[in-house]
Amino acid sequence: MQDGDNPYGGSYGNQMGGTVSFGDGQPAATPGGAGTPSGGPLIKDTTTADFTNDVLAESQNQPVLVDFWAPWCGPCKQLGPIIEKAVTEQRGQVKLVKLNIDDHPAIPGQMGIQSIPAVVAFSGGKPVDAFQGAVPESQIKQFIDKLVKENGGAPDIDAILAEGRTALEAGDVNTAAQIFGTILQEQPDNAKALAGMAECMIAAGQEDRAKELIEGLSDEQKQVPEVASIVARFALEDEAAELGDAAQLEARLAGNPDDHEARFDMAKILNVKGQRDAAADHLLHIMKADREWQDDGARKQLLTFFEAWGPTDPATVAARRKLSSLMFS
Repeated sequence: MQDGDNPYGGSYGNQMGGTVSFGDGQPAATPGGAGTPSGGPLIKDTTTADFTNDVLAESQNQPVLVDFWAPWCGPCKQLGPIIEKAVTEQRGQVKLVKLNIDDHPAIPGQMGIQSIPAVVAFSGGKPVDAFQGAVPESQIKQFIDKLVKENGGAPDIDAILAEGRTALEAGDVNTAAQIFGTILQEQPDNAKALAGMAECMIAAGQEDRAKELIEGLSDEQKQVPEVASIVARFALEDEAAELGDAAQLEARLAGNPDDHEARFDMAKILNVKGQRDAAADHLLHIMKADREWQDDGARKQLLTFFEAWGPTDPATVAARRKLSSLMFS
């Protein structure tokens, strides 16, 4: 598959036309310039302190290339974008770690690196191959292909998905989009990666595009928990939009705290506003006052919230704890 054949690489372009950029407006998977990695799980900077984890330990999972460079090195500036592009094209089967020898001279000194650019390949915690100089792109590809063939294996998709989720939860939408895009280049129908890309669109304020993406998925894909969570979230938003003014509901509750209908609707509105703990507390209040109200409607609505929020969301964890205490008290 050529890069241009897939709609999910780089800035997200889908079958409906157009592109979606994230964060600063730059394409999510554009490789960085010389000495400036594009981020994500495939390319990163390292330090003397992090070298053991970033290179030796990580090379137990897949080969890791270490690019020894310096800001003043002209050939390094030529090599940087080329090797980053070649690594990205491997789609998770090899990683690139960049070490600025001016800032961190100890490691290159120990390894006997005497000139740069120098690239050393690690596998199984030890160096297995190397080259020096700004070699042509064709040679770099041959070098990496040989490295992957002799030392690599299939990329750990679950691990890459987890890194994407971590980046998204940290608010790094560009990195998350790059990670999910990398997976979708290899597996265009991966529902978890598609859900991740939709989450990136939502975080970037492009909810309409996210809805189009989710609506275009198959029924089977929509059963995957990560996708089902987004489907539930959209449904809750549509429902809350029909509930009217929150101020009117607050006034009703101020006049009658036992107005369960007003409290129920307020919970839905608060959820859409992102006030998840408060939304859950309203439903728990109804359950405590009248468990049978609307055929156990408050508990059922809370379970719908859990589906939309996801099992590891702090609001889900806290509300589940309160729900268990209430039910078994």
